[in-house]
Amino acid sequence: MTRSVSVLAIGALTLQDAGRLGQAALGIGRSGACDRGSYRLANRLVGNAEHAAVLEVTFGGLHLRADDDVIIATTGARCTGSSPHNAPMYLRTGHELRLGTPATGLRTYVAVRGGFAADPVLGSRSTDVLSGLGPAPVSAGDVLQIADPELPAPGLDVAPVPDPEEGDGAVRVVPGPRLDWFTDKSLATLASEAYTVTSDSNRVGLRLDGEPLQRIRTDELPSEGMVRGALQIPPSGRPVLFLADHPVTGGYPVIAYVEDDDVDRCGQLRPGQRVRFIRQHGHRTWARSSGT
Repeated sequence: MTRSVSVLAIGALTLQDAGRLGQAALGIGRSGACDRGSYRLANRLVGNAEHAAVLEVTFGGLHLRADDDVIIATTGARCTGSSPHNAPMYLRTGHELRLGTPATGLRTYVAVRGGFAADPVLGSRSTDVLSGLGPAPVSAGDVLQIADPELPAPGLDVAPVPDPEEGDGAVRVVPGPRLDWFTDKSLATLASEAYTVTSDSNRVGLRLDGEPLQRIRTDELPSEGMVRGALQIPPSGRPVLFLADHPVTGGYPVIAYVEDDDVDRCGQLRPGQRVRFIRQHGHRTWARSSGT
């Protein structure tokens, strides 16, 4: 049976799933949900397969109407008007879901039982804002078709998950491949200063403002492979932290990588919040080498 929801108003949102895996060698990034933990939880709450497509809503503003009876769940940033949150709920035919402004966090995930049925592009229903791959952006007036469920309903009432943090955040970092391009003072600054998320951040990455990290070397670096969580330092010295829609390659040196689990939390940081980097010690050292 075909089911759908109608989009009455939108904020900033995209359709996302688990992303395009294993295609970086072809120049195709993974994309997918910025906060993967919230994405997976939304699908589990409604009994979807782990790859099902959801709506990723940035800073609220979504208004949906159910064209048929559906089961829906919201996770991530808790918006006004979205109660219950982190729990499945029935949305009867003709009833509406409105997402206001979240008190903390930035991105809210809206899953519907069965998942949204957009046509996949290169194996994924994710919209990549950097490359333009994926389904067309969702617009007001669109009717979103819903796929048939693949799994039984889980029978959960609520998931006891904390809301995204407010105030300063702290994330773990491990050494990057180009420590030797930076001064000792820069390495100390990275570990001691807080950096502020700027308003020109997006799904590609967080642009951060704070004490510039000075290079020793100023020559050009051949393009290297980039991954989610890379902390790249452009000539301004102000870090860029790559998120879900990061480029596949980049030509600025990477001083560190954010631990993979912490990149989800970075996807919930909003402009004006500050983030600190906690250096982790393992098989690699934070001491600069003489190599290039």
